[in-house]
Amino acid sequence: MADEALWQRDKAEFGVGGDASAGPLSEQFVELTRLLLAASTPAQVLEQVIDAAYRVVPGADLVSVTLRAPDGTFHTPVSTGEVALELDEVQYRAGTGPCVDAADSGSPGYIRSEDLTAEKRWPDFSEAAVRHGYHSILSTVLVPDAKPPRLPGALNIYSHRTGALDSLAQDTALLLATHGSLALAGTGAVNRAELEVNHLRRAVESRDVIGQAKGILMQRRGLTADEAFDLLRRTSQDLNVKLAEVARTLATRHTELDTL
Repeated sequence: MADEALWQRDKAEFGVGGDASAGPLSEQFVELTRLLLAASTPAQVLEQVIDAAYRVVPGADLVSVTLRAPDGTFHTPVSTGEVALELDEVQYRAGTGPCVDAADSGSPGYIRSEDLTAEKRWPDFSEAAVRHGYHSILSTVLVPDAKPPRLPGALNIYSHRTGALDSLAQDTALLLATHGSLALAGTGAVNRAELEVNHLRRAVESRDVIGQAKGILMQRRGLTADEAFDLLRRTSQDLNVKLAEVARTLATRHTELDTL
């Protein structure tokens, strides 16, 4: 699913903290194992992991995965909402934050903050998270490569509520991350190059379609490039739809739309 609104709709249907109709947590992990075994690409594995985390981790309102490339840079290949990309990027630029710290080779396995309004470790990230309405976070280590060099990533879970991500959420997330790591390591299709190529392809495609949408707005509305981008960004936030999706809709259907 592409945006947080759809994930929130599904979670409302299933109930916070898990799908009540699916039975005990153990049964949901059995189902997750089946889905992970059926996954044929790293992207499919990661999508299953964030889907499961969103559904079964108590307090989860937003989920993403951080991966580290061989050159040391980080990116977010999958998430349940566009805002996760922005909050993760704040950490990547700062070089610190729960996602980055959990993915560090010296990580204790998880990083948790139950009250970001009082958090002093990552001021830039904490301010951005609270501004977007997220008050607690839990990041657990995720190791997509079983063989050296070990380049760990992280499973990141955001919550709107202070104190929502407690020890139960932590244990559940660690179990999910373990399942995901084993699935990634055991899948023949797993390789860092594939993840990087997919990431770069999506980045190029998004950049191109955003450029097209900016050009349309500049021509039709008499805006500068920066003003056109700001309008796209605000529309993305207001609709809770990914920026690239807003741009794609405008680029492909601009003759049908009066204006944004």
